[in-house]
Amino acid sequence: MEFKKILEQQSEESWNKYIPTLSIDCVIFSFHETTLQVLTIKMKDQERWGLPGGYVRKDENVDDAAIRILKDRTGTENIYLQQFYTFGNLNRSESAFEEYDDSLWNKQRFVSIGYYALAEYTNVKLVIDQYSTACEWKSITELPDFMMDHRTIFDKALLTLREQLNNHPIGYNLLPEKFTMPELQKLYEAILGKKLNRGNFYRKILRYDILTKLEESRKGGAHKSPDLYSFDLEKYNAALKEGLKGSW
Repeated sequence: MEFKKILEQQSEESWNKYIPTLSIDCVIFSFHETTLQVLTIKMKDQERWGLPGGYVRKDENVDDAAIRILKDRTGTENIYLQQFYTFGNLNRSESAFEEYDDSLWNKQRFVSIGYYALAEYTNVKLVIDQYSTACEWKSITELPDFMMDHRTIFDKALLTLREQLNNHPIGYNLLPEKFTMPELQKLYEAILGKKLNRGNFYRKILRYDILTKLEESRKGGAHKSPDLYSFDLEKYNAALKEGLKGSW
């Protein structure tokens, strides 16, 4: 079925099912092969890429709507989720539906609540639904052209994530259960977009006291096998609530 017909058929149902003029856009980050990546989708009849999103049901909390949207797109609920900004400029989304009737649900003016999410790469199952033709991870250094104001939403999410590094731990939702210190440093460098001094990074991250050094090391390398670490979840979660001191 043509994309236009799908939207037109579902428009009346959407008016009855969802809260008018309110939407959600999600910036889903992951870490793979030393690069920070973001989940992107390509909608049918659209040349540009977009971010996953959706609408809030009339009988649903906003955070629950974001969790539902993430699960529908990634197949998992075990994702760190943070509301970070509200986007409501004039004509931020209506232009994508210029050729549609003004009564179409999707053509209305929407104020969008932005969420960013952190997902472990191997746990995500990419879902292509009836509205899209592609769902792919893209490196934040090689982003495609975005539709609507989705580039603005992405930029604000990345800025927020970088700011959060100054006072909250990051990593539990982006790294495997066991990781090396160089892998953790590469994650921080990928988020910040800059190199960090190895010695300073090690001292600072250990001073936060959120890591547990394991009695095992990474095997198979040509050089000395690096020690493996895991996050102390009790201390990690406490740091999420209470914050950390310092900046990168």
